[in-house]
Amino acid sequence: MYQTKDKIHDISSINKKLASWRVNGQKIVFTNGCFDLLHLGHLDYLEKAARLGDRLVVGLNSDQSVKILKGENRPIHSQETRARMLAVMEFVDAVVAFEEETPARLIEAVKPDVLVKGGDYQLSEIVGADFVMARGGKVERIAFLEGHSSTGVIGRIRKN
Repeated sequence: MYQTKDKIHDISSINKKLASWRVNGQKIVFTNGCFDLLHLGHLDYLEKAARLGDRLVVGLNSDQSVKILKGENRPIHSQETRARMLAVMEFVDAVVAFEEETPARLIEAVKPDVLVKGGDYQLSEIVGADFVMARGGKVERIAFLEGHSSTGVIGRIRKN
């Protein structure tokens, strides 16, 4: 029986999955983020990212790296909860948490064919872009769904 926990990996256990996908000629897409409060913007972004290849690997910021990036009051949900919420999505094939401030080491381990970030990033700001392009891969930017952000949701909750 299929379980979402089967999609959650660490940096060493993802290699077996990646190898089997590559043997079958599947294009691997990678994106990353905190995904603290899942909302329609996240779903839209991840679904569009998944369409860029055959397998979508999501790098998930650990609780500690979210605190560094977003402040002491974040994350709202634990790393385990965020990983499970991502893994339940049918178009997400693997979730891998990383402790560092950036996903550079994870990107080098995954070696994606396509690296995806939000449209608010310039190519020069995308961690791992040089690595992916040097290997012949592509870097894609996806526009965010207007009016949908975790910060906005948290702000509306606090206001009410």
